[in-house]
Amino acid sequence: MASEKVRYMADTWKDWCPGCGNYGIITAVEMALKELGIPPHKAVDVGGIGCSGKLPEFLAINGVHTLHGRPIPVATGIKLARPELTVLISAGDGDTLGIGAAHFVAAGRRNVDITLLLHDNGVYGLTKGQASPTLGLFIKTKALSKPNINSPVNPILLALASGYTFIARGYAYHVKQLKEIIKAAIQHKGTALVDILQPCPTYNNVYTKEWYEQRIYYLDEEENWNPVVEKPEELEKKMEQTIAKALEWEERIPLGILFQDKTKPEYFERLKIRIPFIEDIPPYKQPIDVNGKPIVDVAQIFVDKLVI
Repeated sequence: MASEKVRYMADTWKDWCPGCGNYGIITAVEMALKELGIPPHKAVDVGGIGCSGKLPEFLAINGVHTLHGRPIPVATGIKLARPELTVLISAGDGDTLGIGAAHFVAAGRRNVDITLLLHDNGVYGLTKGQASPTLGLFIKTKALSKPNINSPVNPILLALASGYTFIARGYAYHVKQLKEIIKAAIQHKGTALVDILQPCPTYNNVYTKEWYEQRIYYLDEEENWNPVVEKPEELEKKMEQTIAKALEWEERIPLGILFQDKTKPEYFERLKIRIPFIEDIPPYKQPIDVNGKPIVDVAQIFVDKLVI
């Protein structure tokens, strides 16, 4: 446990709208880091563009504010260079499943030990409420002049197909439950997705607090629910039950851990097979110069490319 005097929340003014789900999310992150005893200087939050991307500014840990759709590759680079760090990603559904969708898929293939907190509200909140990739077909929120005519992306199904080894869903207004889910995601060895249902009271008047709370339920309340793959032969069955839960939406929406595969090796473990010394000398410890002179002569690399 971290000392009560350790601060995880910055003094920065939080300029989200009143009632925004981000207040619940940032509080859950703060509580999770504190309860896991992760020192602030050993944690990093990588943000994208949008309301969710402000978390790195509002947390008193290392933070990086990246380009739209690019927090996953930046977080991947940080984790591979500094494997001892706890690396979180705070990114919206538009950021992650729109322009950043290719990176979302690639993250599942690699299985780097990072935790993606997907702020899922169905709209582009910072740019005034356009439909995001998770807004349902023919849904019309108050910022849209006409109903959405694009089919929604299901983050759970896409993550499962991409190879994520930890997939969970939380609810922004249930802070204590969300905190426990985030803790489990951080402790998992591999790429973890937490799809966080986040009401946007300013622009989404369809997926509201009342709408969600009439439908959500927790999987751990179901008898015999077990999402963990302990042996390879269990994989198919556990994937099938995850798919069934991921397809629940209109009448019932499951929360909690939907899938966890403990059999797939994390990327750094695979990397050590190719680069045995990387654990003892990770990239940030590897020298790039000797007495100020670069080890690699970049000019020589391009000698045969010169056109004279």
